[in-house]
Amino acid sequence: MRSNELNRRHFLAATASTALAACGVPALCPNTVVGASEPTGRGSQRLSIEQLHRWESLRYGMFIHFGMATMLGVDFTAGNEPATTFAPDRLDVDQWVSVARDAGMRYAVLTAKHVTGHCLWPSRHTDYTVANSTNKTNVVEAFCKSCEKQGVLPGLYYNATCDNHHRFGSKTIFEGKLFPARKNDAKLPPFTTSLYQTFMTAQVTELLTQFGPIAETWIDMPGPLGRGYRKFLYDEIARLQPQTVIIYNAHRFVRPYRFNVDYAWPSDVSTLEFCGNYHGVQPSPFEPAKWQEIEGKQYYMPGELCDVIGQYWFARDVDKTRSDEALLTEFDGCRAAGVNLLLNVPPKKNGLISDDMVTALMRLRKNARI
Repeated sequence: MRSNELNRRHFLAATASTALAACGVPALCPNTVVGASEPTGRGSQRLSIEQLHRWESLRYGMFIHFGMATMLGVDFTAGNEPATTFAPDRLDVDQWVSVARDAGMRYAVLTAKHVTGHCLWPSRHTDYTVANSTNKTNVVEAFCKSCEKQGVLPGLYYNATCDNHHRFGSKTIFEGKLFPARKNDAKLPPFTTSLYQTFMTAQVTELLTQFGPIAETWIDMPGPLGRGYRKFLYDEIARLQPQTVIIYNAHRFVRPYRFNVDYAWPSDVSTLEFCGNYHGVQPSPFEPAKWQEIEGKQYYMPGELCDVIGQYWFARDVDKTRSDEALLTEFDGCRAAGVNLLLNVPPKKNGLISDDMVTALMRLRKNARI
């Protein structure tokens, strides 16, 4: 793969010149037609087929879940932990990116803000950031600079609706669950308020205007944002960074595959999220279909599968990497299906990726002949 490697400048220069096109998304949300025949022409998607092919050619990336949850050894937190709880004492962002590069990964996506609401950059719109933490490193800035230095394309993750620290009246967390339990508000779907959406717009704007070109913008749990705000935010992201690949995560992969229009449209990519009991369920060469018919229009939508190298998104002392055979099977399955693999490799509480995960990645590179 080295001989065909795209460097960061080539990728971004090749994509930045494309003009924005209207998405043409009407108000209704019928189901996606899967396996639609390949149309003639460019399709109705914002990015050109050539740009999306270049993104597909990256094939393999590192997901980096790191933040307040790492300090507590959990995936989800209450959001009321003091900012000083974030205190990695050996933080080395260059190590993360060098591991990704040496493992044959060509892009990396960092969790700039996850469910806890704690921000890995000094946001002007909240005091719940690294600026008030024990370790005050601007992790997002360090990550983007390291990617530039080491030839890895940077991506940023932002959790859209589950922010336990900044609710602004949103109803997305209830009794410790991700979405409201159907009790007292049986007719009330999960939602975010306009105040929260204004806050999110401001923070996403910071992320996309302060740290240089971002190859992939990864928005998690987009459903409760609502169709109108999702479309507004998609257009705003595209305006700020026309070359970025925008992902609204449609969540877990089930068969038959259907892109969840009601939950995650518009998006440039079809996502497949695997973890826990979902390990071993591989995409086929026909799912997700590269061409999909959505609301009467044809869109070229490549796929990305995200999964964990062990069992958890954020590092825990008890976590162990999956077997070499399991990781290779997943990698080969993605390669055969033409789906990018975004493999989560979480740094430990001290701020370093553990030796066992590093060695597992290097064995995978050898076994997969990357």
